[in-house]
Amino acid sequence: MLWLKAFHVVFVVTWFAGLFYLPRLFVYHVAASDAPGLARFAVMERRLFLIMSVGALLAVLCGAAMILSAPGYLTLGWMRAKLLLVAALVGYHGWCYQLMLALRAHQNSHSQRWYRLFNELPGLLLVAIVVLAVVKP
Repeated sequence: MLWLKAFHVVFVVTWFAGLFYLPRLFVYHVAASDAPGLARFAVMERRLFLIMSVGALLAVLCGAAMILSAPGYLTLGWMRAKLLLVAALVGYHGWCYQLMLALRAHQNSHSQRWYRLFNELPGLLLVAIVVLAVVKP
């Protein structure tokens, strides 16, 4: 169980690194106006999204394996709240994908400021998830 937990943490860190950096790339992508710059950001976003998606998948699989090995945790309120926040994080991940596709297709409808604010959401989710997992209120 401890090995599973260790790898879960490693993959969560990988996932969050991408969730923190991808929206920052969106800010720079929106600011770019030259064709080579736009193409460069599209490539960087695609590669980062792949890496963070692998991290997300492995984090979720390790988390699910831990729950399967101790299903009693599902009866605890803090775990249910944590899983709800993880579901929100998965939704945010999917939203990032949609935004990445829109930017690549030159169909962006958001400002740099909007992306800067959007970039704050995973930080808020991270704080809430860590507090729930560590403090177990």
